[in-house]
Amino acid sequence: MSRIGKNPVPVPSGVTVTIKDRVVTVESGKKKLQFTHHPDVKVTWDEKEKNIVCSIDEDKLKNRKVRALWGTNRAIINNMIKGVTTGFQKKLEVVGVGWAPKLQGKKLVLEVGYCHPVEMDIPDGLDVKVERQIITINGIDKHLVGQFAANVRSKRKPEPYKGKGIKYMDEIILRKQGKAFGA
Repeated sequence: MSRIGKNPVPVPSGVTVTIKDRVVTVESGKKKLQFTHHPDVKVTWDEKEKNIVCSIDEDKLKNRKVRALWGTNRAIINNMIKGVTTGFQKKLEVVGVGWAPKLQGKKLVLEVGYCHPVEMDIPDGLDVKVERQIITINGIDKHLVGQFAANVRSKRKPEPYKGKGIKYMDEIILRKQGKAFGA
């Protein structure tokens, strides 16, 4: 039994849910997300309780993969509802002398110690802001926000000796002691 999958997903007022075939559509104002769930998972809309219920057949409860998909599909639908109501945000910090992020139209330009600036296209659906050394990524799709933040971080991962690099704001870099000189 999936502990996450069996919980219903509450839908707040102002959010419209449509389930057609295997496509779940969540809308709130101009914000809209779609997800095609796995065929082994049944997703139903409970009008009376204003909940989305995910379930699987009794004969598939022994299958570990189907149980995992049950919880995963429920979590994705829950994140869609959170996304259209409040949205998601990731903050990154650029640490290094002379290193700076900049916005140029729909591109994020990173000067992070290479001989050339690193340019990254900002995907549709994301709002990126730069204030000094801090990059803020906002969006309604949790996967898209997290993936773009990971791509930005991968351009210059933080190193453990001086702490230089691009790191998440809440990330803690375990520092190492360098070589000791003298006796």
